[in-house]
Amino acid sequence: MKNWGKYIPVLLVLFAIGGVYSLNADRSAISMENPEVSLIYEDPQQQDSLTQVKNPKDTTKLKYPVAKTAPDEYNDLKTIHPIDLQNPQSFDKEFIYDPVTNRYIYKAQIGGMDITTPLTLTPEEYQNYSFQKSMNSYFKKKNNEEFEKDGKKEDVLSGLGFKFDLGPAEKIFGPGGVKFTPSGSVDIKMGITQTKNGNPTLTESQRNRTIFDFDSQIQAGVNASVGDKIGFDFNYNTESTFDFDSRKLKLGYEGKEDEIIKVLEAGNVSMNTSNSLIRGGASLFGIKTELQFGKFNIGAVFSQQEAESNTVSSRGQVQTTPFEIKADAYEENRHFFLSQYFRDNYDKSMKTLPKPSSGIMITRLEVWVTNKNANFDEARNIVSFSDLGESAAHISNPDFVHPNASGIIIPSNNTNDLYLNLVNNYPKARDINTVNQAFQSTSLEGGRDYEKIEKARRLNSTEYTFNAELGYISLSGTILQPDEVLAVAFEYKNAKDGNYYQVGEFTSDNPANTDNTLYLKLLKGTTMSPDAPFWDLMMKNVYYLGGIGLQPDRFKLNIKFQNDTTGTYLNYIPEGKIANQLLLRVMNLDRLDATANPNPDGYFDYLEGYTVQSQQGVIIFPVVEPFGEHLRTKIGDDAIADKYVFQELYDSTLTVARQIAEKNKYILVGEYKGSSSSGGINMGGAMIAPGSVRVTANGVALIE
Repeated sequence: MKNWGKYIPVLLVLFAIGGVYSLNADRSAISMENPEVSLIYEDPQQQDSLTQVKNPKDTTKLKYPVAKTAPDEYNDLKTIHPIDLQNPQSFDKEFIYDPVTNRYIYKAQIGGMDITTPLTLTPEEYQNYSFQKSMNSYFKKKNNEEFEKDGKKEDVLSGLGFKFDLGPAEKIFGPGGVKFTPSGSVDIKMGITQTKNGNPTLTESQRNRTIFDFDSQIQAGVNASVGDKIGFDFNYNTESTFDFDSRKLKLGYEGKEDEIIKVLEAGNVSMNTSNSLIRGGASLFGIKTELQFGKFNIGAVFSQQEAESNTVSSRGQVQTTPFEIKADAYEENRHFFLSQYFRDNYDKSMKTLPKPSSGIMITRLEVWVTNKNANFDEARNIVSFSDLGESAAHISNPDFVHPNASGIIIPSNNTNDLYLNLVNNYPKARDINTVNQAFQSTSLEGGRDYEKIEKARRLNSTEYTFNAELGYISLSGTILQPDEVLAVAFEYKNAKDGNYYQVGEFTSDNPANTDNTLYLKLLKGTTMSPDAPFWDLMMKNVYYLGGIGLQPDRFKLNIKFQNDTTGTYLNYIPEGKIANQLLLRVMNLDRLDATANPNPDGYFDYLEGYTVQSQQGVIIFPVVEPFGEHLRTKIGDDAIADKYVFQELYDSTLTVARQIAEKNKYILVGEYKGSSSSGGINMGGAMIAPGSVRVTANGVALIE
């Protein structure tokens, strides 16, 4: 039967005429009823009359043999295969009892068709097989219950532990030998994420990104010891809520009573002291030792502190939180003027507080940002322009200045002829795919003069607030990233003539065709640099204090300047026209008294919506450039002002401004009030390590 290939033409002929033939060899067969022919090579010891193939090279036996898809004999059912793949879901197998022959018939089927000759078992063979299967299932269930006790995941690392004796080394390290006990579970998922962006303002590498996506869930721990003196603990948990719980590492040595070295630890350590002169520390990472020389004890630690200290005070259910903020810590990319007009008139309008004298009332506003949330419920294609609604004094592209626009100052779509040109002369700009092509022959530059965003997201009213009189918006959610775009359309009423003016287009202006782009006013582009035409629209006079829900009661704020001679902070500048005046008053933050009358009283003018936004936890200066042009005007002498004015804070990026140490000398200090609930004290932070809190009442330290 070595030349078995001569049978293949015969088999094909039998298949073509639809005959059903079976060639039996021992207890196996090849069925011709199935339109798909399979040649199954079994154990070489079972010589099939059709497939007696002796290959001297196939003599290697697998250490872990793979189970047969369908058993050929009773011994195949009893064999346990520790490593194997599961059968597909379309594979059906079952035992059927035949009362006529008193046999149990095992059938393996796919799609209701037998894939092999049914295997028959005697009642004794079936009983033995069922008993063995039930016992294996029982012990596997009990084994899983042991590892999943208390809701823990299966401990896959416990099998890696070991233990052995030290022998003579026990005299040095003590009894117990070497123990290594790992525990925990590891679950790692790996994938690839590819994103494509058709934004032409981005580089080719930014449009197409392919990154690996790893998601790991690791809960692993190691406990090891050498004798009874050296111990090692390691814990790593990616599911931990706090950082100080995610990774713990400690190598420790504990000496006997009569040894000099009592404790020697390395890794996550802490140091507690019994006196108030030297405070201990928690969340430390380094080396700690405790030594003993007779009755003289020494405790030392050399480490890096992975935490910061903060102080909170409370009196009778009233808690105050101190703050200290540098002048270069204004809120970046969160607060924006709607137009250069509102920035130009901001200082003048705020001089008449508590009621600003802007003469403007915004009645309608729509805000659009780059869609990074994949939320397309309120999505539209937009093209936003820097010069839309700007007067001749601020327009950056002179090609679109209206010939008769020299006297037009207030913002509107007709302040210059940019909007009229877009509507009448550039119809291709209505299609998001041909925007760049439409402006190819013009001087409009993408990323500077305009930004196009496909499927931009419209913010709902809870995601921002706006001051209808002063003309600026504040984003309530996350701060905009450098590559995100912010654009608006707004309508306002001018008190001088009683007319309504509009800048940009609302969704209601073209509701029929939602595929057409909307023309909007650009407030922030992807290139946020000082030479960008929209740079001044970002407000740089708003500071976040570190908390929300501010209250006017017990709110304190002072502005201080670091004196070069003494190195201390003063609340005044000793030169110029404002010599020895409180900086709080110089910055127009102290013009009113407690009854809102124009009488400075030395305290911060807490005016909701104008100098403070309580819910957002920010304070707002009533001048655009408090430490820049405003301070120079107040000093009144350019020679003196050059020593104190921090103009780079407004003319440069924060990265550049923070490098100028000789000008960056202003800080905002004070405290704000928060209400304690149920007698508790809000510590104003998370990830606070246990044992790191010290509480004193009237100077007396309390016991935890």
